[in-house]
Amino acid sequence: MSALRGFVVIRSATLAIQPTLPSVNENNRLRLFAGSANLFLAQEVARYLGVDLGPMVRKRFADGELYVQIQESIRGCDVYLIQPSSSPVNDHLMELLIMIDACRRASARQITAVIPYYGYARADRKTAGRESITAKLVANLITEAGASRVLAMDLHSAQIQGYFDIPCDHVYGSPVLIDYLLSKQLPDLVVVSPDVGGVARARAFAKKLNDAPLAIIDKRRQAHNVAEVLNLIGDVEGKTAVLVDDMVDTAGTISEGARMLREKGARQVYACATHAVFSDPAVERLSSGVFEEVIVTNTIQLPEDKYFPQLRVLSVANLVGETIWRIHEDSSVSSMFR
Repeated sequence: MSALRGFVVIRSATLAIQPTLPSVNENNRLRLFAGSANLFLAQEVARYLGVDLGPMVRKRFADGELYVQIQESIRGCDVYLIQPSSSPVNDHLMELLIMIDACRRASARQITAVIPYYGYARADRKTAGRESITAKLVANLITEAGASRVLAMDLHSAQIQGYFDIPCDHVYGSPVLIDYLLSKQLPDLVVVSPDVGGVARARAFAKKLNDAPLAIIDKRRQAHNVAEVLNLIGDVEGKTAVLVDDMVDTAGTISEGARMLREKGARQVYACATHAVFSDPAVERLSSGVFEEVIVTNTIQLPEDKYFPQLRVLSVANLVGETIWRIHEDSSVSSMFR
């Protein structure tokens, strides 16, 4: 645990994963490279695996075009590229595509795109006429660029796995969040879904929190990033409420939900999410005092001005590293946290 400008940041997840990597240093087929989106996470994953990040040149031409060059031989190697498509999403997505293309042209045996945060995922189906399904479009771009496999974490909807015509391993950040909450021994827990669409996620979360009861916030969205809270299904009076979502963007939904929980008598309110997107005015809303803690993971690298006193950042590096190793060794990924 380290301090950053007086705010607590947890860089090492408390999730206990027993490393099973006796031969990783001897296996020169595994190569790990990182884009510019989240170097801190990539470095932690490399330490877990006991390898170094591969040397790579990243630069821009005068007009903003990206350039990538792999600076070691990867012919016949299994290459893992760590790059979330976080803000600025277009630059980071394009950088990932160029990295994949560079590795394909360098004769890598297999290229796995490790995408801790999958951008453009919210447009995952048609809800009106003449609109794009960008989650599928991005899947097509990654596949056509030359990726052999995708490793993603907490996709906005599980159906996105089916948009890929290549293998897609989908892992969850919830074990890290749950382990942290259990360590706090919070009394009278109730898990709250901020909307009807997140009920399955919240139910699975509650089951692992000693089968905690479940509540649901009923809301209707008037426009993108604008939410109106209507009703609460369940009892939170005198309890510790834990709001669970896959991401926090502008924090409108989760903040309005927290205020409603306070009005309904919740004694404490915590927010948990895997992806800290934190578009303005998220920090202002989250630090308003309505939450005891806002607990997220480091799938997205946050700048210093996005930290605030109630924020807790948990690392998913061990989880990502273990998943990479299991993929490399052709062992089970889905059974990791049963």
